[in-house]
Amino acid sequence: MALSLKNITKIYNGQKALDNISFEINRGEIVGFLGPNGAGKTTTMKIISCFIPSTDGETRVCNIDVNKNPLEVKKIVGYLPENNPLYTEMYVKEFLLFIADVHGIKNKKERVEQMINLVGLEKEQHKKIEMLSKGYKQRIGLAQAMMHNPDVLILDEPTSGLDPNQLVEIRKLIKEFGKEKTVLLSTHIMQEVEAICDRVIIIKEGKIVADEGVDTIQKTNQTVQVIQVEFDKEVLEKKLKAINEVSRIKNIGDNSWLIESKSKTDLRASIAKFANEEGLLTLTLKKEEDKLEDIFKKLTK
Repeated sequence: MALSLKNITKIYNGQKALDNISFEINRGEIVGFLGPNGAGKTTTMKIISCFIPSTDGETRVCNIDVNKNPLEVKKIVGYLPENNPLYTEMYVKEFLLFIADVHGIKNKKERVEQMINLVGLEKEQHKKIEMLSKGYKQRIGLAQAMMHNPDVLILDEPTSGLDPNQLVEIRKLIKEFGKEKTVLLSTHIMQEVEAICDRVIIIKEGKIVADEGVDTIQKTNQTVQVIQVEFDKEVLEKKLKAINEVSRIKNIGDNSWLIESKSKTDLRASIAKFANEEGLLTLTLKKEEDKLEDIFKKLTK
């Protein structure tokens, strides 16, 4: 088990930031860690990366207790915090060589070159960090987090400030890293979670309210099924409304409709039967899943 949190509680000045949370993450998993501001995401990440201790409970990284052996844990954890602290007066390559020294990396020059190429800093490596855009500073933060080839990578808002092209590159990088390692990723960008995560953990007011696979959470939290259908010719609205278990319909084009039902039974079979009886050709017939953003709002509001 790469990450194991059991009954973790964190209290600040009498207020619970985390309230008895537990979860486990296996090697090779990329997990999206979601929640509104103040839910406890950053506190959890700081506990895992040994920046702060928990008030109660046990946290283990690759079976090492973070309270008993914090230095050993830090050797196998890479952490990119949200504010991405950098020595901005240093040059990019100089800073990364310094980070390599901190980790005691052998062949540090080769490793730094490798990381510069990996995160796309070739053209910026001889510039001072303070001269760079926020997107390039994020790349430096990722490079320092991955410099020592950690087993567990903790990323707090890693794509903040990146342009669309940089987003694609960094997402690809994280996905490649997650094939062999473990990634815990906090973000407010739901498309990012859908694009790269295997699983999602949602936290609200210090408590976990969901922990499921990305596909599973979309299916289990959908209360209304929505079917998009397009026929080859016109059909009367009243006939569509008469289909068994239809609760609402909406015309979205000449012969296209959104049909809703609160039934758990897949409505597509009834629509296909209706089309056959009416002599209609069905050009489109698909079930629309709730977007992760809608589910997030539902679980955290």
